[in-house]
Amino acid sequence: MSAPAPARGPETVQRETRDPQATTAQAATAQTPTVRQTARRALPWIVLAVIAVVIALGGALLTGGRVAPGETLDATNPAPAGAKAVAQVLRGQGVDVRTVSTLDRATAAAEDGATVLVYDPLGNLTSDGYRALTGEGRTLVVVEPDFEALQTLDRDVTAAGEPRGPAPADCDVPAAERAERIDPRTTSTTEDVVVPGTFRVADDAAACFSDTGGRSSLVRTSFNASPVYLLGSAAVLTNDGVDRLGNAALALNLLGGHRTLVWYLPSLDDRPVSGPPDIAELTPGWVTPVMLLLVVVFIAAAIWRGRRFGPLVVESLPVVVRAGETREGRARLYQRSSARLRAADALRVGTIGRLSALAGLPTTATVSEVADAVAAITRRDRLAVRDLLVERIPQTDRDLIALSDELAELERATASAVTPSAGPDRKNG
Repeated sequence: MSAPAPARGPETVQRETRDPQATTAQAATAQTPTVRQTARRALPWIVLAVIAVVIALGGALLTGGRVAPGETLDATNPAPAGAKAVAQVLRGQGVDVRTVSTLDRATAAAEDGATVLVYDPLGNLTSDGYRALTGEGRTLVVVEPDFEALQTLDRDVTAAGEPRGPAPADCDVPAAERAERIDPRTTSTTEDVVVPGTFRVADDAAACFSDTGGRSSLVRTSFNASPVYLLGSAAVLTNDGVDRLGNAALALNLLGGHRTLVWYLPSLDDRPVSGPPDIAELTPGWVTPVMLLLVVVFIAAAIWRGRRFGPLVVESLPVVVRAGETREGRARLYQRSSARLRAADALRVGTIGRLSALAGLPTTATVSEVADAVAAITRRDRLAVRDLLVERIPQTDRDLIALSDELAELERATASAVTPSAGPDRKNG
């Protein structure tokens, strides 16, 4: 009766039974990962953590530990160039500050009459946009207006260069009178992002905070039946400049005239479309985050499942592998995957084949016939022999070792019974 090679032969079983404590230790080692194995599995994540720390330290060294400036005059930006301080104080006074970045949202937020602050250093808002923001009881405050904004709101107001220093109000605008004196110049932390300016007025518009050269930092005019304030310097509203002289008083009185303040920083979405839509406009908004997530998952899976293969080894063919190495390799695979039943079946197939040969049965004999013959030869209980050869299922490594020992002992007892001359009496004689 032909059978595949067993995972462990009788010799291996005999060697393991000589030192049961060593066998138990090996089984325990296979079930519980060692510190070295755990560290080896965690090594890729440790390397990634070290790389992240190095990148963070490198970024801090390159930036000198400075905080990112963020968006200039943003009502949520706590950096020196931001305007979170003014927005927070206005909210504390009961003003509903609504931050928006598109014209549609700005007009919707100011439907019931509101103060609308516009700061557009990139020129994203067109003349039609300024017209849409006026009327309906709104007050418009334009910070550092460009040429197009001045031409739209009041052609008699022109840019006159940077302010030279602090200036008194010297006008009848209530917000300016309460401020008395302001400093519209930039500070050392905002000079790179804020470009302050002044105005020259050729009509009857109210000019405030004028220097000796007649250049004003604040102009009050009107457009489309709405009061319009032109503020030449964003430094008056920034976190780093609002606390100088009367800057805070001017900011709070100028922006707190209505119960609602629309803080509007125009974006690229406000620019007019001058060509066909690109692929970004035609693509749904969820595509980009999903693609980034897939890239991150791919990189993580590559790191998790990746293996570093060593250099190729040239070896003459055919390769001869010893049977013992094959047996031990298969046994390790069974042990690593906890395939105890597969290992037990391999042991039983080999044992049944040898028992069939010892009992003189043909190769076509069934397992029941082999069990009956072995039970008769060794004078053992037939059900016990059948349980050992077929029915018993090992639940732990200890059960598998005990099964292997009993199979080896049954094979020795059968061999001694069929060949008495090779039994213990002759060996001791």
